Amino acid sequence: MAYFWDLFAIIAYFTLVIGVGLVSARGRGDNMREFSVGSRQMPWWAVLASIVAAELSAGTFLGTPGEGYHSHSFVYAQLAIGTVIARVIVAYLFIRPFYDNNVVSIYEFLQIRFGVATRNAASAVFLVTRLLASGTRLYVAAVIVVLGYEMVHGMAATKTEMIWIYGSAVVTVTALTTIYTAVGGIRAVVWTDVIQATVMGGSVIFALASLWIGVGGWTGAHHFLEQPGDLKVFDDGIDSTKGVLANIHSILGSEYTIWAALLGSVFTTMATHGTDQDMVQRMLTAKDYHKGRLALVLSGIVDIPVSLGFIFIGILIYVFYQMHPDPNLPTKNPEIFSYYILHQLPPGARGLLIAGVLATAMGSLSTALNALATSFTEDFWVPYFGHGASEHLTVRAVRWSTVVFAILLATVGTVTAVVVIDSPHPRIIPVVLGVFGYTYGSLLGIFLLGLTTKTRGTERGNLIAMLAGFASVAIWSGLPWDLVNVVRGESYNIGSTVIFFAQHGLLVFKDGYVQPPDWLVQIEFPWRVMFGTLTTYAVAWCFQKR
Repeated sequence: MAYFWDLFAIIAYFTLVIGVGLVSARGRGDNMREFSVGSRQMPWWAVLASIVAAELSAGTFLGTPGEGYHSHSFVYAQLAIGTVIARVIVAYLFIRPFYDNNVVSIYEFLQIRFGVATRNAASAVFLVTRLLASGTRLYVAAVIVVLGYEMVHGMAATKTEMIWIYGSAVVTVTALTTIYTAVGGIRAVVWTDVIQATVMGGSVIFALASLWIGVGGWTGAHHFLEQPGDLKVFDDGIDSTKGVLANIHSILGSEYTIWAALLGSVFTTMATHGTDQDMVQRMLTAKDYHKGRLALVLSGIVDIPVSLGFIFIGILIYVFYQMHPDPNLPTKNPEIFSYYILHQLPPGARGLLIAGVLATAMGSLSTALNALATSFTEDFWVPYFGHGASEHLTVRAVRWSTVVFAILLATVGTVTAVVVIDSPHPRIIPVVLGVFGYTYGSLLGIFLLGLTTKTRGTERGNLIAMLAGFASVAIWSGLPWDLVNVVRGESYNIGSTVIFFAQHGLLVFKDGYVQPPDWLVQIEFPWRVMFGTLTTYAVAWCFQKR
């Protein structure tokens, strides 16, 4: 009986979302423009809620409090400054050309500006990157299911049990989301996102109120937050005892500084909100580009209190467990908030918060499914397999594409869970955000070239530039060395190849792993898109149409 109200809240949520998703598209036309952009008839406030719901994945819902718990500060929220700046740029540079060219897949714009090869390359990059990024996010929602299983059974789940639980949770969430996404298209996505944003907002407010009462308000909390750096909001990452170059190295190697907010975060958000079909597609459902702009800019303003709220939850959880030590408190980043929800909230309220976690997972998943299916159908199926096909056949193709991508996403999510189970300290925010950092700089660089120049860029030059952008980020972020470690595993035996590269200053061997050489600047995930964008733009600019 203790879990009855939790199950009731969760089942009621699923029923409401699926019901609204299925009903929202009834009586609408069976055509691609309706399925993909809702015939551009969605109200701006619904688009705003949909953008917020898509941004707040389960990785954000559970991972951001983990960042606050470990840092006891608000420095992660600095990045929200850059997201607002970037949205203004995207609103006034990107959205109108997409409307003017009447595109459904935003990569159609690249064909109009450059040609088919650039469009196909950009769309392919999006499909692969979004599949990996959204798939890795899926496993996070299952974290709370695993911890719930352990709470009910009173013992830790074995590795085999965890794999089965993760896999079952991922498949269930994906299947339920696929039902209304495949049937209702973007209209179902937007209206269910409105529900999910509401549930998420209510969950955050309830969690904050519960924690604030639990720690005794500021009177109880401030005694545990008196160390240097506690509650810090801004961090410039500069050490006055170091030289300029040393400070630059330090800033580029830091995740959350004001410089990452004003530079790195701007480029990252420009990429996710200007070149990602996932996010842009919902903006294109607004009645005109003015309404799309309004929804986008306001979503950035909403992000600031939301980010602060999630981080404050993490800080208060830290205080709570300082007051009430729990030897079973997990240390993994995404498990901390989940553990608090399951063990400290009363029945019913606990179910509401679990529904909030599932809401974020379904919100980001539904839009990813719709965007992946739309991009694949418009950019590859119609030109190469369905040329001249009827609207009915095209919509049928996009719906089946939705199902196929759902299977692929569930697979990636399950594999990610298996990998994370074996990892002792996975910090979820860098993992989730880092996936697209390698490729989205290439996308943004080409889009910026197309939007800011008239004659620069060629088909061949763009492909070379995109490869150069990826290579630069891979090297500066240490990807080649990471891949070597994946193949070698942990080993204290130095082979002849490792010795050769070490002697030539191309790697360092330490603690059983190969690492980048000390002379090579290593950038953290907030900087990856910026480096990739600048490299791509610079290389592509060198090629000019004749």
